Amino acid sequence: MVTVPKLTPADAVAAVRNPLAFIAAHWTPDPRTVRRAAFAALVMSVVIVVTGGAVRLTGSGLGCPTWPECTDGSLTPTNALSYHSAIEFTNRMLTYVLCAAVGWAIIAARSEKPHRRSLTRLGWAQFWIVMGNAILGGIVVLVGLNPYTVAAHFLLATALITVAAVMWQRTREGDGRPRLLVGKAVQQLVWALVAVSLLLIAAGTVVTGAGPHPGDSGEVERIDVSWSGVAELHAVFAWIVVSLTFALWFFLKGVGAPQGPRDRVRDLFLILLGQGVIGYVQYFTHLPTVLVGLHMFGSCLVWIGVLRVLLSLRERAEVSADVPVQSYDAVSASIAGPR
Repeated sequence: MVTVPKLTPADAVAAVRNPLAFIAAHWTPDPRTVRRAAFAALVMSVVIVVTGGAVRLTGSGLGCPTWPECTDGSLTPTNALSYHSAIEFTNRMLTYVLCAAVGWAIIAARSEKPHRRSLTRLGWAQFWIVMGNAILGGIVVLVGLNPYTVAAHFLLATALITVAAVMWQRTREGDGRPRLLVGKAVQQLVWALVAVSLLLIAAGTVVTGAGPHPGDSGEVERIDVSWSGVAELHAVFAWIVVSLTFALWFFLKGVGAPQGPRDRVRDLFLILLGQGVIGYVQYFTHLPTVLVGLHMFGSCLVWIGVLRVLLSLRERAEVSADVPVQSYDAVSASIAGPR
């Protein structure tokens, strides 16, 4: 039977002054708990993007016409408002669920023994991104869904996914010095993949800002470009990403690179195939809302896949681990690296 320690007045004061330190002093989570907490934050960062897309695709962007209240004098939707208000308000409430997931990740990382400051910092970085994006979301409403602010809102959400994905990866490795598993040529190819993927995401926000889904049924400003032309540019970037991924997989296999990077590249290629099918179908069917929503979800998976490829290029051992580093003869030191 587990004995619950009694809290003294001094404990209560310490808990109020620094709750994170107090929890860390009285609880040591299992490493799996820390990993699950980080993964939950990553999942919620994707969910908030998808539900934000649902708000836009249902024309509910101004369902709550003001911020931080839903309507003047009321934090919640009133009977006079439509179902659009319920959709927008639900998305706002999910921000609190996201905050809870990020808070849980921070607490778990802070309480892990030994304390890993890098994990705690990644958790707090997510928290401040969420706070910044919440404020930006309010600005989006107050300026009537200006497409440039909407694009910034999505890009900041992408930054949140980035930090969450990195934290999730870091919970599964140690704090030792990174040991590269591939050579410089492979690293450069992967960084090119990252750069083009960012251009792909940026072009996608322009397509959204110029396309037929303004986010509200009323008059909403749009980006003054041909959305079909930008969509074609978006497709070009997508094909470059697919080509780089395809070439990278054969390159890694040809030089006998470690299994980890090859598996991550394979996973990314499969995600890209699915995303490409959805993208072309939605384009030729004039952007049905369901497919656009799936495409937004797919864009999150693509970016996470790209990040996993990048992070798979190195490994980090536990600081206390005394593991000899084994080296191998590579076909070319600049191409394959140690494996």
